[in-house]
Order: sequence, then structure tokens, then C-alpha cells
Amino acid sequence: MEKFLDAAVLAGHDAVRLVHGKGTGALRRTVERLLREHPFVAAFRTGAPREGGGGVTVVDLREGRA
Repeated sequence: MEKFLDAAVLAGHDAVRLVHGKGTGALRRTVERLLREHPFVAAFRTGAPREGGGGVTVVDLREGRA
């Protein structure tokens, strides 16, 4: 995930969607913990119903250098 986020910033993306599925929520919690620590993450939220709902995390990125 860290390499993906770094590559997204280098490619100039403002946001990305991480598809982790719903399941028990364990993977979502791990994703959120890692996002809180990543230097290029400005904000994140659960996807809207049309974006995949609880199975997707939408990540807003800030500019930086990977």
C-alpha cells in the first residue's frame, strides 16, 4: 500500500480508492492505521455507496516527494 500511495503522488493523483472489501473489518482497520501514519495522506473516508461503500476507503493525497 505504501508503494501504491507513493506512486500515486508521483503520478500527480489527488485521490485514490483502496478496495479492501467488507469482511470482518480487520483489513479496513489496518488500512486506516497505516493511512494515519503515511506522510502523503491528507485525509481519508469510507466510500460513498456509489464508490463501493464500506468495502472501499477513499484517500485524499497531498503533494510531496516519494
